[in-house]
Amino acid sequence: MTAGILADIIPTIPLAQWVTNFVDWVTNAFAGPFDVVKAVLSAFVTAIQTILTGPPELVVVAVLTALAWLLAGWRVALFTAIGLLVTISLGLWQDAMVSLALVIAATIVSLVVGIPVGVLAARSAHVEAATKPILDVMQTMPSFVYLIPMAILLGLGNVPALIATVIFAMPPAIRLTMLGIQQVPRETVEAAHAFGATPGQTLIKVELPLALPTIMAGVNQVIMLALSMVVIAALIGGGGLGAVVVTGLSQLDVGKGFVGGLAIVIIAMILDRVTRNVTTRNAKGVRRVIRLNRAAAPEAPAGRAKVS
Repeated sequence: MTAGILADIIPTIPLAQWVTNFVDWVTNAFAGPFDVVKAVLSAFVTAIQTILTGPPELVVVAVLTALAWLLAGWRVALFTAIGLLVTISLGLWQDAMVSLALVIAATIVSLVVGIPVGVLAARSAHVEAATKPILDVMQTMPSFVYLIPMAILLGLGNVPALIATVIFAMPPAIRLTMLGIQQVPRETVEAAHAFGATPGQTLIKVELPLALPTIMAGVNQVIMLALSMVVIAALIGGGGLGAVVVTGLSQLDVGKGFVGGLAIVIIAMILDRVTRNVTTRNAKGVRRVIRLNRAAAPEAPAGRAKVS
């Protein structure tokens, strides 16, 4: 009885129908631009996949191990080599490289879009106020929801999986870029201005370098979220290790699902260890620069010098 009275008082909002109508309109009105975007992103992902899957497996293992050594030290490099060799022994090398290519592509797109938006939000209160609720929705929306409109707009395959992954993984890049720049000491920024630095020079030579550890923490989160979403995006044709897990689920094949999940864990741990070590090194370097600047501050010339 109470429910019936409330139904008469509170009108029903046909939000689901509105969203469906909007997606249908976008699909019909922007079919041409979507085809262009699909072609460009498909070529981008295919190029990365070719780089990772074209050479012999051991060559790629050696290159990735060398990169891990360069960026994170010999311990992470050793773990990278062992983990990738285990992936080969499981017979999942091609699938692992397809997933890694999607993660790399999604991370690049997320950072190319997210870092500039984070910079704008850090410098403008209006942009920050407009950005925060959008990021809240992007981060709290269930990941499966992103798959539906992407499949409708772009069909099945790597491109809709990539875009859904970018939408899901981008918020940390924006939030932590904004946070990192906002946490740069104001006296450091004011000192740069006092020495004649333009806003662009201050951003590039002062704010971004000092905010780099926080931005790198955002990169780590973007990579982890991208990897988790790439697995789910296999439901709309993303391929890779996600397809192995989905196949195991659909066939109730516990072994297949387990080895697919194990390969995902290996890739995730490698990416996490590398980015965390890079973040730690950057943080130590930034702290050292701040200490040196503070020590040298009393000796700075009183005159105004232009920053080149």
